[in-house]
This record gives sequence, structure tokens and C-alpha cells, in this order.
Amino acid sequence: MADQGAMLQLRIEGKLAGFWVTELEKAWRECAAHSPHQCLVVDLTATEFVDLAGKYLLALMRQKGVKLVAGTPYVNALIEEIAAMDAVVEGCPASRRPQGAKL
Repeated sequence: MADQGAMLQLRIEGKLAGFWVTELEKAWRECAAHSPHQCLVVDLTATEFVDLAGKYLLALMRQKGVKLVAGTPYVNALIEEIAAMDAVVEGCPASRRPQGAKL
């Protein structure tokens, strides 16, 4: 974690899977509670793999305003997929959205 004034950065290295998804969620929620007005960036430039739970956490974080930064084609594709999921939910009438889906 790096505090850069108006921006707080969480750097994920290696794999975002299993136990590490829970750890990222804890760190994110702690950062959001202590610094609610600070811009949060998740640096995924050194991330090699993200499991399904990690993907959903990143999607939730992005939906809540967290900026995701990629550095590899794999992570770029993952972020594009997450952005496409947001676009599908935004374009879907409220009555047809999956339960719990919010804009």
C-alpha cells in the first residue's frame, strides 16, 4: 500500500486468488473507512492471475469508484471484461437486472 497524497495505491503482485482475495477486500474496506475521500487505485501491473472471486471483487471495487491499472494483456482483457459487465448492467432495465445489481 502506498499513500501518495490524494491517491492511495494498492499493488497486487503474483496471483489474486483464494486467501488473497479476502485480504484485498479487507485492505480495500479499511482504506475506504479511514480515507473515504482519497482516490484508490489498484495496481495490477505485476499480477499474473486472477481467479473468479478476485474478478468479482475487482468488479465490485471498480463499481465503487476504484481505478484498476493493468500492465499485461491478460489483465487488460480482464479489466475490459469487467467494464463490459458494468455496461451490460447499465443498459439493462432495473426490472431485469440480476438481484443486487446496482449502478
